[in-house]
Amino acid sequence: MINEEMNLQDKKPPRTRRFLILFLVAGAVIALDQFAKWWVIQNIPLNTSWLPDGLDWLSPYARLLHIKNTGASFGMFQNANYVFIPLTALIALGVLYYVFTLEHSNHWMWVAAGLYFGGAVGNLIDRLLIGAVTDFVSVGTFYIFNVADASINISVALLVLLWITEHRASQLAPTIDSETTHE
Repeated sequence: MINEEMNLQDKKPPRTRRFLILFLVAGAVIALDQFAKWWVIQNIPLNTSWLPDGLDWLSPYARLLHIKNTGASFGMFQNANYVFIPLTALIALGVLYYVFTLEHSNHWMWVAAGLYFGGAVGNLIDRLLIGAVTDFVSVGTFYIFNVADASINISVALLVLLWITEHRASQLAPTIDSETTHE
């Protein structure tokens, strides 16, 4: 019974489930990102910060700060939309192509791909519609970011974690196989 359950978990999800996971996660990220950016644009004037009343003491550590970023992460390469729009689209499509060609992938790979794709599309929408990305989350002295940026970073962290666990599992597999054949 336990072996059957493990075998079911090891199998990759059916193609329709993979599509569903990826596009539900990406859709949720895009919706949350665009709603948050819309709220910031409507409620916080450009280049000003906001905190709820009574929480001014929190300002050095965290606040909402409405800025427009025409560059890449960390404010690099300002005013280069002519590079970022096609590059973002190509990378997002490349990620989709890559995950759809994987021989073996679990549900978490598709969640990570959805997080990445949703974040990339969320920022691409801003670049296409307003010529810059709306950033607003300011934490300490760290760079100012948005929901899409956070989603992309979480997807990369998840992919690294998946790679590490798969790498460890592949290193242990020969040991386990050789131990079971000698008994």
